[in-house]
Amino acid sequence: MEFGEQNWPEAGQSERRSKVVVLPLGSLEQHGHHLPLLTDTMIGSEIARRAADELRDEALFLPLLWIGASDHHRAMPGTVSLQNNTYVQVLIDVLESLIGGGYRRIFLLNAHGGNITPARMATYDVQLRHYKQMPDLWLAFSSWWHLAAPQIAALPHVEQESVSHACELETSMILCLRPELVHLDVAEGANVDFDSAFYCPDFSGPSRVDVPRAFSQVSRTGAFGHPEISTAEKGEALFAASVREVVTFVREFAKWESFPPQ
Repeated sequence: MEFGEQNWPEAGQSERRSKVVVLPLGSLEQHGHHLPLLTDTMIGSEIARRAADELRDEALFLPLLWIGASDHHRAMPGTVSLQNNTYVQVLIDVLESLIGGGYRRIFLLNAHGGNITPARMATYDVQLRHYKQMPDLWLAFSSWWHLAAPQIAALPHVEQESVSHACELETSMILCLRPELVHLDVAEGANVDFDSAFYCPDFSGPSRVDVPRAFSQVSRTGAFGHPEISTAEKGEALFAASVREVVTFVREFAKWESFPPQ
């Protein structure tokens, strides 16, 4: 159900306020030479749309917040970003608006890596403000590729096991959605040979330390991986796997009960 299609008396009904509210998060930033600036927003919107269609009146979906924290992409033209501290405050204000309206289960569904740290800060800040007075308040945050990580890694025809940026996975998903916006003839991702047991700068494997870098420091094209092997069929498989996990989580989240301190 679309949150914004309610009128305010409906939004105030107790049965509506007891539902999970989903806030999808996107971005407007460079995605290599071959993908549109709205890649993350397009992907996040489609996952949210499909999940909302399946959940129907089980949850309330807010409009996707298209602007994100993308300062690390600003060396490449087209990126529109909020500073991290501004983005934290934007999310806090959205959460406080929902809480003030009586909603107690809010899920931030993310589609952009740069949003992760500020979104975690916002949810942590708000939870600590209210936990004593509102023991029934549940705030959750996750990115679609984290929710569906095991399912994505197990897809038989996808070479890359996890999402990086403008990579095989994201490119395949845009090929599925808007193939006319994908320019595979200029698709080229960085694959950084970096000798470390702790840090993987091109996200082709896990890192055990956080190393902040501007995107232009690690990729000449603004992309990672091998986007040239992307297909629309892979994109559909990625959407299906991701939506299944979003729906499964929202249904479980709706049943979580408050518990007293142990």
